[in-house]
Amino acid sequence: MKDGETWMTRADDDAVQAALVRQLLELHPAQMTAAELLREVAGERAGFAESDAVERALRDLEGAGLLHRGDEFVTPTRSALRLSELLDR
Repeated sequence: MKDGETWMTRADDDAVQAALVRQLLELHPAQMTAAELLREVAGERAGFAESDAVERALRDLEGAGLLHRGDEFVTPTRSALRLSELLDR
């Protein structure tokens, strides 16, 4: 591994996914772009590793049916919203 190179574990990826879902659910019904989500979870000066982690998380969450990625906005699915309601009881 080269200096400055980092590897993310499955636990790291899960943590990024959880952070994104929490952020989307907390702000719903407000809509956010992928860039806004990146800034929210990784800060203003996010590097390639953080950007890549967020992009992977968005892809995986969309594949799992927990969010929709439109041309501009990322939103939680109805399933994600319902699960959030059930867990908040």
